[in-house]
Amino acid sequence: MNIPVNLKYTKDHEWVKINGNKATIGITYFAQSELGDIVYVDIDTIGDIVDKDEVFGSVEAVKTVSDLFMPLTGEVIEFNETLNDEPEKVNSDPYGEGWMIKITISEESQVNELLSAEDYKKLIGA
Repeated sequence: MNIPVNLKYTKDHEWVKINGNKATIGITYFAQSELGDIVYVDIDTIGDIVDKDEVFGSVEAVKTVSDLFMPLTGEVIEFNETLNDEPEKVNSDPYGEGWMIKITISEESQVNELLSAEDYKKLIGA
């Protein structure tokens, strides 16, 4: 199971890469494997400040639609436009080309509430 140690994780299976007061967010390898083939990523929160644990978008797979939950309160500043034409990047490269959004973090103290790679492995039983 691919769980990079340089990232933080949520119980809702999002990953977070912190870079100063900015964060890149996507879904984990485990999440995409559970969802199956992803056919559409819907993010309509660009420019919005979204609170921690609120829905920032959704991902549609062949068999289901799943909400995406914000791991940290922040302003959504960028969407990975590549996913409009190639949503399967979330399946093939969830931690790289399959990233979903970038945010400016509003509540930096929330970073401490995220899971480490080790904690995330325990959560999913890996």
